[in-house]
Amino acid sequence: MPHDAAREITASLLATVEAPLEPGSADAPQVLHGPGNRVLVQRGDTELVVRDLDGEGRQTRFPAPWPRRYGSVTVAPGGDLAVFAGVHALRAVETTGAVRWEIRHGCWSAAVCAETHSSFSEYAEDPDHNYADRGSAGFSPDGSLLWAHVRSAAREETEEEWLVLDSTDGTVLGRAATDTVGSGSIHFSHPDSAYMGLTILGGEEDSPVLWGHWDGATVTIRRFDEEVLLDVSPSGEYFVTTDPGQWSLYLHPVAEDGGGSRSLDAEQVVSGSDGEAADRERWEYEAAFPYDDTVVAGFEGVNARHWLVEPRTMSVRGRLGYPFPVQGAPRSAGPGAWYTVSEDGASVHLWTLPREQ
Repeated sequence: MPHDAAREITASLLATVEAPLEPGSADAPQVLHGPGNRVLVQRGDTELVVRDLDGEGRQTRFPAPWPRRYGSVTVAPGGDLAVFAGVHALRAVETTGAVRWEIRHGCWSAAVCAETHSSFSEYAEDPDHNYADRGSAGFSPDGSLLWAHVRSAAREETEEEWLVLDSTDGTVLGRAATDTVGSGSIHFSHPDSAYMGLTILGGEEDSPVLWGHWDGATVTIRRFDEEVLLDVSPSGEYFVTTDPGQWSLYLHPVAEDGGGSRSLDAEQVVSGSDGEAADRERWEYEAAFPYDDTVVAGFEGVNARHWLVEPRTMSVRGRLGYPFPVQGAPRSAGPGAWYTVSEDGASVHLWTLPREQ
């Protein structure tokens, strides 16, 4: 359905939450979610701030072991543990600042580095480390497992691995080679703790989605080349991706016998009357899957245009309107919600669909 024929549905504002740190000195705020749990997280150079969004608004601060440009961070569903995925190590930090455990791994710097650095201070002034690539980590919904994308220990040829760890003590339970050369990655949890999604950023030809399964003994991986993972449906039945060129949305079943994949081209959404305009449309690299029957996806550009996509048919159900202008892509905020970040990065808006659509 072209956009000029699609009905507009106005999103309902659930809440506006102010970012705890100044935008100029911190990463943009983001929302992490698990079963019955939704938190706002924001990373500064010296601390990570976590604010509960579903309870009494409790705020927790974790001291950061290294500045924010040296990796990524994730938070356990209970909000009591933060795992910093750095250039040389995974470090689990408690709310008191105590290090619960640490796992060292190979260096994410593009330069050859065979050192087993034991502290950040050893490479803080090294330009090669200053612009290192990065991995990531993600907790299972029950918090028992941590999945981590890391570089293997220093060898003649550096490899990347996907680890499954016991989150309580950092014990490595399983591992599998990813056969990737990534510059970054993002984890996507699944309602079943045995599954995890991973999108690895590495350029158009080396940007796969990996879908992992842990059976208690072995990590197995399904690979989707030249795709970027966007979100997982609340039931866990499907996940949605786009390609590095952002031409199409793709819907994949989680189960290998769950049927074939479906797609929706960006040019199918806009009116065919202007071929040049249609050719310029691109899907955003972020989207939300807040309902099993609805994907919220946007077109890339200065002015946000968000669409409601019916996943089983991969067709447009309507165009989203908002009570005030919003910026950027819709991002996942768990079942029944998505969020946008204000243009100045100082606040987050949580949205839902009206009861009658």
